[in-house]
Amino acid sequence: MNTVEPIRDFGILLDIGDVIRERRERDYVLYMSALYLGRRISDILPLKVRDIKNLDYLYLREDKTNKEAVIEIHEDLKVIYKQYCEGKKDREYLFRRSKGKNEPITRQWFWRILHEAAKEVGYKEKIGCHSLRKSMGYWMFKNGVDPYTIMLFLNHSDIATTKRYIGVTRDDISKATRKVSFTKRR
Repeated sequence: MNTVEPIRDFGILLDIGDVIRERRERDYVLYMSALYLGRRISDILPLKVRDIKNLDYLYLREDKTNKEAVIEIHEDLKVIYKQYCEGKKDREYLFRRSKGKNEPITRQWFWRILHEAAKEVGYKEKIGCHSLRKSMGYWMFKNGVDPYTIMLFLNHSDIATTKRYIGVTRDDISKATRKVSFTKRR
């Protein structure tokens, strides 16, 4: 499996979303879900309308780790879900295939959608479904959330994994230590 990085350019992150939104609402809602929920795409695809409709929290068991996750649904995402779920049945998959049975789209299908949108906006880095999970952690960090809280949000077992996700560098550590002074009176 190829390693991907978070999308560190906020404008590109929004541009990719805009391209996906222009093409299909379902794919845009999946894109936003992957960003806001910070979950693996394999944990998001099986969601049904009843799992999120008119709810404040999403409860799921992570496929990879078998750990339970309770995620508050962001207000922005609630608005997106409310509009998207209008007229959908509770037992329907949230990211249902266009034709055929009530089945979700595949991870590979979404990868293709994401890859094409990134290419259209000129994004040159490797991108994959996991880029969105990593992007949520990265942008939380850039907005001042401490790595331990991000670790808990992403349901990581150790901080080293979280540090790789958010891209904490030696420069970040140096900049943080420069902010502390034990010689100045407060």
